[in-house]
Amino acid sequence: MRPGLTRYITSQDFKNFYWLKEELRLCCRENGISASGSKIELSARIEMFLETGKVEKPLRKLTVRSNPNKQRSLSLDTVITENHRCSQDVRAFFKSAISPKFRFSTYIQHYFKNNIGKTYRDVVKAWHEEEERKKDSPYKKQIAPQFEYNQFIRDFFADPKNKTKSHKDAVNAWNDIKKLPGSNKYISNR
Repeated sequence: MRPGLTRYITSQDFKNFYWLKEELRLCCRENGISASGSKIELSARIEMFLETGKVEKPLRKLTVRSNPNKQRSLSLDTVITENHRCSQDVRAFFKSAISPKFRFSTYIQHYFKNNIGKTYRDVVKAWHEEEERKKDSPYKKQIAPQFEYNQFIRDFFADPKNKTKSHKDAVNAWNDIKKLPGSNKYISNR
């Protein structure tokens, strides 16, 4: 049986069960822990709190704020900086430079983060390369570790024994496994 997420849960029990981000945020608020950040960051803060009783402050990145009224001119030669933001004006630029269908996919967001110093021209090239990879039939987008549900559903349908099953069957299997301690990965022989 899954325990409640309170200050009295053991660190091991916390790590053994699946928690929704909203449950993590609520636990943080109830215990004076910062409730901002990703699911991974929230989990790390709660784990630290449960193990040590210490409330860990989130690391804040110092950003240089420019004048919000100042409209910057974007071009293919615009350089990706450390403080790059995937803002509406950047989205509009890439929609006109690439395609009206452009969106900030996980791949493109990682590209910005990992390619400081490159230009928007490089982003356009990377976007087109990713679109070509998507046309390859075995292509599957990588699912980040915090999206356990998405990975479970993909793995459920990749199992040949589930070819005739519905999405509802997959969700029911997910709901069953997330109540159990341990890994939430799909395993065929469960």
